[in-house]
Amino acid sequence: MAEAVLSIHGVTKHFGAVKALTDVNFTLERGEVHALCGENGAGKSTLMNIIAGVLQPTEGEIRVDGKVVKISSPAVAQSLGIGLVHQEIALCPDATVAENMFMAATNRRRAPFMNYRALERDAQAVMNRLAAIDVRRKVADLPISSQQLVEIAKALTLDCRVLILDEPTAALTEAEAQQLFSIIRDLKANGISIIYISHRMAEIFSLCDRVTVFRDGRYVCTDRIVDVTPDDVVRRMVGREITQLYPEKLGRGEAPGETIFEVDSIGDGERFHEVSLALRNGEILGIGGLIGSGRTEIAEAICGLRQRVAGTVRLHGKTQKINSYSDAVKAGIVYLSEDRKGSGVFLEMSIAQNISVLDLKSVTNSVGLMNGRAEAALAEDFARRLGVRMGGIEAPVKSLSGGNQQKVAIAKQLAVKPKVIVMDEPTRGIDVGAKTEIHRLLRELARSGMGIIVISSEMPELLGLSDRVLVVREGRLAGELGADEMSEETVIRLASGVATAKAADYAAR
Repeated sequence: MAEAVLSIHGVTKHFGAVKALTDVNFTLERGEVHALCGENGAGKSTLMNIIAGVLQPTEGEIRVDGKVVKISSPAVAQSLGIGLVHQEIALCPDATVAENMFMAATNRRRAPFMNYRALERDAQAVMNRLAAIDVRRKVADLPISSQQLVEIAKALTLDCRVLILDEPTAALTEAEAQQLFSIIRDLKANGISIIYISHRMAEIFSLCDRVTVFRDGRYVCTDRIVDVTPDDVVRRMVGREITQLYPEKLGRGEAPGETIFEVDSIGDGERFHEVSLALRNGEILGIGGLIGSGRTEIAEAICGLRQRVAGTVRLHGKTQKINSYSDAVKAGIVYLSEDRKGSGVFLEMSIAQNISVLDLKSVTNSVGLMNGRAEAALAEDFARRLGVRMGGIEAPVKSLSGGNQQKVAIAKQLAVKPKVIVMDEPTRGIDVGAKTEIHRLLRELARSGMGIIVISSEMPELLGLSDRVLVVREGRLAGELGADEMSEETVIRLASGVATAKAADYAAR
């Protein structure tokens, strides 16, 4: 790997008074997979958007094959053989998979008519490398994991020499991720250079040749993977030791309190059936299972976001009539969506407006006018508690990194002082330091009496955070695991149907 296909020299980027990048350097060799690590807000995505022509640097230069280039637009980047798979889904929902995959090529066409048969044939050939997704389907009809695969397939159609993957496995199942890893290795063998951004150390140490660390918008170091450990990388990312990723659970002599929240035999008649659960004071209840097992649909039905045809929801023993999300919020039950961009935050609105939006009564005066001071105080308090890195509470949420957007989404739910919060993938796309902060916050909330239910596809998080875990398979509860029973193998066996749960009345425990 003697020749650099891409090199960054002294790049600085300002957003007003905020410095997102300061004099950073980065070199990508031909045919290597190079990890880029850093906490949220470290500048990783900003640099990738500069390389991909989405943003322009304030200072510095970019070289491709040793020649200084000005990448003034994504089209210029593509002409140089640079493709970017964004962390956030950036597809046209009303277009088909095939149309999304070849949109760039379609825009360059001069012919008056589109040969849809050829388009779909070529798209399906690329898509089949990743998954069996019908390219004639509309993107809006696909789950988040499939949309992420379409994003990756779209990049593969560009015939890139440099491929940038920003958190590519955040929404993928384990099987889908392994298929992607196989493709990455094939691309590397064919001389394609890949920049790989991820917070998942196992992936980085399995796939990558070198790792570069950014911190606070500055370059820290570059090392060969064989010369460092995951702990070394984490320490350089956060600038301190992370001694404990997960807070202490309920101790052996510390029993959970009385039942505060119950779900009895709910179902939607389609995706899930006869699901019951009970949440007790002081504990965090985890829900595991494969993507597509019905976990999200169960959470949406509990919170009035999906119509249910059977079952009841009780809070402190009182049956709740929940026909809409508004009913759930009024009852003190809130939901953090797994789809941050689609329904977690309002990207164009300010941080302050996002945090206050679920409870406008608390920031309006007696005549119904907004109290700017009250809204600002609320936003400042939660931004401080969750460690949101921002230029100010009036900045639009779209100006934040993905992880800081997630923190705002969590703050929005907590601002209404809920009794129960259901969190679907609460730390997706968040760095290890921020994850630790959020895990600690959730444990504090549980100990204070708030009901916490966490859905997570990250097995270490599910097991490290939860006091009990319910496993969902094909829309039904497959088993319940207590603290002494939880292991990755047990969860996977239940989720995949290899093991059968012991008979138990989940709600009665």
